[in-house]
Amino acid sequence: MNQKKKSELTNSEIAVIEVTEEYLRDRIYYIRGHKVLLDADIAEIYGYTNKRFNEQVRNNIIKFDSDFMFELSDDELEDLRTKFSSANISSKSRYNPHVFTEQGLYMLMTVLKGELATKQSKALIRTFKKMKDYILDNQSLIGQREVMQLSMQTIENTAEISKIRMDIGSVEKQMSDVMDQLNDVVTKSELADMMNSFVSDEDNGWLLYNTKYCSADVAYSSIYGQAKKSVYVIDNYIGLRTLVMLKNVPSGVDIKLFSDNVGSGKLHNVEYNDFLREYPGLRITMLHTGGVFHDRFIVLDYGTKDERVFLCGASSKDAGARITTIVEDFGVQKYDPIIKKLLKNAVLVLP
Repeated sequence: MNQKKKSELTNSEIAVIEVTEEYLRDRIYYIRGHKVLLDADIAEIYGYTNKRFNEQVRNNIIKFDSDFMFELSDDELEDLRTKFSSANISSKSRYNPHVFTEQGLYMLMTVLKGELATKQSKALIRTFKKMKDYILDNQSLIGQREVMQLSMQTIENTAEISKIRMDIGSVEKQMSDVMDQLNDVVTKSELADMMNSFVSDEDNGWLLYNTKYCSADVAYSSIYGQAKKSVYVIDNYIGLRTLVMLKNVPSGVDIKLFSDNVGSGKLHNVEYNDFLREYPGLRITMLHTGGVFHDRFIVLDYGTKDERVFLCGASSKDAGARITTIVEDFGVQKYDPIIKKLLKNAVLVLP
């Protein structure tokens, strides 16, 4: 039996799939609000038969929550067959296919072992990075609406991976409590290595947030996500990325941007209106700063007992492009006269 399995795996690994952007685009489907890959397509990439691949997943099922992997319903399966006749779906299988989200794919990389698995995981990571870099490097070739949508999706995906990377310590602590019962739980080193491979030191997306080295996207997401009443951003240089960061502000929180909107990458009205259509729950107003600000600030919950102030070394639209720092200033009282004056300034009109 063991010999049979070994032969099956060896034979399946003979034809190695080249992971390219074109290959992935043809195999990514949009189901339940997620972009997903079919189990059969991932098995093909990693050189497994679909049966052997799903055995590996079942043996590590504790690692795959519903937002990482889910089984297609009968209706979803029929809809996929109807719309995509080339979809890799076996008519002989007694079970409906499983699909994996991007986060589920990264978790798979900690499960599938061996030389080929490592090679293909690296190829997948590099291909995703190429897709991200293409978006960033070719904004002038893509319409402003498309840039906004692609940028928001890219930042969301990167932030998800970075959050996992930052939370590895706490995850490991929780897992250690059940290690005696679970022998195959992912370890810190396995997941850390994979996250480090995805977000390398060469990526221009990192800064120091309260003395901790982390993703710029995660830093801003963490700050904005703590607001209860209001978020005030004081920054003369704003752009599309400034808006994308603000999507993490909780619903119902008042957002005010104080800016003179200067610089070559200034924010335009078309980008602003498209963003509001995409996130109608956000309440944003924009006022001038009056040309007297050099530094950048974020003020949460102004005028309440929860008021907090953060000093930012760079504009959020450029966050992570160079070494910079965000630190909290606990002496919030001194900012009160500055903010009162800002609130009286004229409305900012975008070009």
